[in-house]
Amino acid sequence: TSNTYFENLYISIIRGLCQLYALSSKKSKSPIIMLRRIILAILGVALVGGSILLAQKLSEGKSRPVQKPQKKVAAVFVDTVQNSSTPITISTNGNLMAKQRVELFAEVQGIFESSASTFKEGVRYSAGQTLIRINSDEHRANLRAQKSNLYNQLILLLPDLRLDYADVFPKWQTYIQNFDMEKKVAPLPEFESEQEKLFVLGKGIQTAYFNVKNMEERLLKYRIRAPFSGILTEALVDRGTLVRAGQKLGEFINPNTYELEVSINNSYADLMKVGKTVELKNVEKTDNWTGKVTRVNSKVDAASQMISVFIQVSGKGLREGMYLEAEVKAKEEENTYEIDRKLLVNDEQVFAVNDTTLKLLKVNPIYYKESSVVIRGLEDGELILAKAIPGAYEGMRVEIFEEKEEMVTTNTGKNRAASL
Repeated sequence: TSNTYFENLYISIIRGLCQLYALSSKKSKSPIIMLRRIILAILGVALVGGSILLAQKLSEGKSRPVQKPQKKVAAVFVDTVQNSSTPITISTNGNLMAKQRVELFAEVQGIFESSASTFKEGVRYSAGQTLIRINSDEHRANLRAQKSNLYNQLILLLPDLRLDYADVFPKWQTYIQNFDMEKKVAPLPEFESEQEKLFVLGKGIQTAYFNVKNMEERLLKYRIRAPFSGILTEALVDRGTLVRAGQKLGEFINPNTYELEVSINNSYADLMKVGKTVELKNVEKTDNWTGKVTRVNSKVDAASQMISVFIQVSGKGLREGMYLEAEVKAKEEENTYEIDRKLLVNDEQVFAVNDTTLKLLKVNPIYYKESSVVIRGLEDGELILAKAIPGAYEGMRVEIFEEKEEMVTTNTGKNRAASL
């Protein structure tokens, strides 16, 4: 054995040293011989010391047990799968527009004369109040001239009617007697025969009458009234300004009812029915409103393959142009489970815990949300990862332990922690 070998070597070295010592003890008068004895003695001591150290190192190496490398384990959390009915919610957004909204344009020319209130943004008007009144003195004078022309032609008509159509003379005489230059012209008497109609038309009475009615209708355009109770959101003219025909004057809206136009994927068009309830939130998610689908556009945008849906909403805090987010409950998917999108591997697999190792299970993604995904294909009771593990691979060893504190997850069901 190695121990016997070192013992024999040690004894041989001791004997050699003893012999060197015996030789060195003899008297010699030669200095060369003395120097040789000293060198041999030093080499002998060094050889003995080195041998002893080497023997100790070898004996320690043989007696120390070899340690096996330990495999590294990480910690994870797991969820217990419980399939259920998952509501599919379509999230979209858009800007509010007033349902009743009027752009004010001038159809006649003149000076902006007056308004029922200050014609400025934010001013409220009741239905029927004057928004803008344009000076119409010139037009009124022309209207009076046309009325006077009609009246004169009617007067000239009476003598001929008395002679040729005496039976209809009284009604035309009564019409002329009730003719008022300051009021709207009344409708002409109805014709009783074809001869009477041709006779009156030949005198130009009907042409003069319709000229007057045309000018009366145009006179109404000099005054723009509020079609409903609302608020002025844009004012582009001031009092005393010359208004031209076709010029935009402002915008007027009803601030009580709004519409939100949103775009959704064409695949969900059949789910968006008129009357469907929609949950609305502001950007900060501090206020909520409930709206209803009132219109669905049947035309699909060729570029985006989206359709427009109009949602009607009312309530406090709503403003024209306000940005809102809409959540529409489209349908419910049976036998599904919702997980974090980060847990999906290669868009069709998830990690599950099988005894003490990880394995990959194939799933079918049904609907992608902003931060989660609804999947189908897992069995009830399967333990899947609740949080993604960097560098996870199939066959990775794990050790599951029950955690005392209840953990919050995105799914219903039991949540446990596993330590690898």
